[in-house]
Amino acid sequence: MCGIVGYVGPTQNGTASDVVMEGLARLEYRGYDSAGIATLDGDTVAIRKRSGKLINLRAEIDAHPLPPTTTAIGHTRWATHGGPTDNNAHPHRGGFDGRLALIHNGIIENFHSLKTRLVDTGVSFSSETDTEVAAHLVAAAYERTGDLTEAMRAAVAHLEGAFTLLAIHADQPGVVVGARRNSPLVVGLGEGANYLGSDVAAFIGHTREAMELGQDQIVTITPTSVSVIGFDGTPAEGKAYHVDWDAAAAEKGGFPSFMEKEIQDQPHAVGDTLLGRTDAQGRLMLDELRISEESLREVTKIVIIACGTSSYAGMVAKYAIEHWTRIPCEVELAHEFRYRDPVVDQRTLVISLSQSGETMDTLMAVKHANELGALTVAICNTHGSTIPRESDAVLYTHAGPEIAVASTKAFVAQITACYLLGLYLAQLRGGAGAGQVQQVMRDLHDIPAKIETVLGRMDRVREIARFMADTRSVLFLGRHVGFPIALEGALKLKEIAYIHAEGFAAGELKHGPIALIEPGQPVFVIVPSPQTPHDLHAKVVSNIQEIRARGARTLVIAHDGDDDVVPFADEVIRVPECPPLLAPLLTIVPLQVFACELASAKGLDVDQPRNLAKSVTVE
Repeated sequence: MCGIVGYVGPTQNGTASDVVMEGLARLEYRGYDSAGIATLDGDTVAIRKRSGKLINLRAEIDAHPLPPTTTAIGHTRWATHGGPTDNNAHPHRGGFDGRLALIHNGIIENFHSLKTRLVDTGVSFSSETDTEVAAHLVAAAYERTGDLTEAMRAAVAHLEGAFTLLAIHADQPGVVVGARRNSPLVVGLGEGANYLGSDVAAFIGHTREAMELGQDQIVTITPTSVSVIGFDGTPAEGKAYHVDWDAAAAEKGGFPSFMEKEIQDQPHAVGDTLLGRTDAQGRLMLDELRISEESLREVTKIVIIACGTSSYAGMVAKYAIEHWTRIPCEVELAHEFRYRDPVVDQRTLVISLSQSGETMDTLMAVKHANELGALTVAICNTHGSTIPRESDAVLYTHAGPEIAVASTKAFVAQITACYLLGLYLAQLRGGAGAGQVQQVMRDLHDIPAKIETVLGRMDRVREIARFMADTRSVLFLGRHVGFPIALEGALKLKEIAYIHAEGFAAGELKHGPIALIEPGQPVFVIVPSPQTPHDLHAKVVSNIQEIRARGARTLVIAHDGDDDVVPFADEVIRVPECPPLLAPLLTIVPLQVFACELASAKGLDVDQPRNLAKSVTVE
């Protein structure tokens, strides 16, 4: 939920504080309730922190400059324990002398009992946070051991919950120590300098060499070394890897917002997710799955678990996976799955969807599925994150960094990866679905160009959005794979424009929701391809007539050449023709653009909407 950065090494275009502030700017999407930094100043720790966005911290540092230093840690916060105040901002000091500084991502579940014990020993607290408890625990352990790594190991033995901790101590310049449990932390490997961060965006401007850490591990960095141990003190090794995108990929690239840039990135997100997944004959090759073909052939049930936008990607995938594999497929909200005593066994395949790979609800659902004996596959965009490591296998999307809180390119990449997995299962199992694999793959490879076509048609959608900036309610209708697109379109509008929006299955209209229709009510309708089976196209056209007759303003997303909708649409937004199951990769784009433009027209921050953070790493 929060962003953390650590640096130790020689000055690079400034001091360590400059390196950390640059990293915080790249991680502000993870939380922006407050921000802070701690550096070493001789034999003391200097701290600057302020509530609000990072610009407030910059102003504080300009007013009270930090001393030159080669060691620093920084934090951008999404508030959990304690409100977004200056006192609750990180870093927090530890110990009676305040010579230790610590930052934290996650929640320490047993902080209250630990705090009570510390208060009984005479420790006073200056904040309402659970983090300050950890700071005092590490400081107390340092007094006993005189070593920051050992102090961290002693302290984490008392902590319950999910956490990443970074600490520095005035007695140990040139050292930053981190610890992780169920929370992200990666190492950046430089030359004469090393880095820590919530993800690689924190240090991508300085190095593209990284190392992932395992669960329950402690890492100590100096300018020339990186050492890793388990919480039990056993030496360990992280897994090094090369980051295949650069700092420019984490910048806006001339667009007014990250969200706009990421909407425009979607052809590449789909295309890159498809790359390298077929052999010369066009057969799918998903070697990274690491689950035996025999086990996959024996699957009798599939459960997709996710939250928010990812759950709607899963709902889209359900239609395709069931069609191609003939295996029953359910879609579960991750935070409901583990609490309802799900029927899962060794022949169940549980697919988790998470852009960050750190979504706590999804992580805990994956762990529960593992306990029940299910096969678990993660579909994820973040290399080295926790959910893939807790799963039996992972299928990475290759969408590149997604900075805006409201997901766009990760959504289409997740759908694409789900399609790959469904087609792979169909290929393994044989039958009618196997015969469709190569044709569907050819169709999928056409999708990036078709998304480009849609993006080139968005001028009118932007005009509509600006015209509707004062609208207080928008409804969305869809059937078949258009239903989850309606839900996702409504979510985008709620997330970034803060207006009432609801998505419905169009067939539900006459069962209640049509009562909401009044003159002028804007309604987006996602019309299925005329090729869709069961005459669904005609049924949705009838739905448009029903709401138009009651005064709705109909904004219709339809395929090229679909003239049946024209008499009943106030606006027709066209997408290229494509197979019905692939249509969501196109029909979602106008809804993303509409939400982004409408929110911008209202003067809102589309990248950092209120009350939200990019990665929800607490339950």
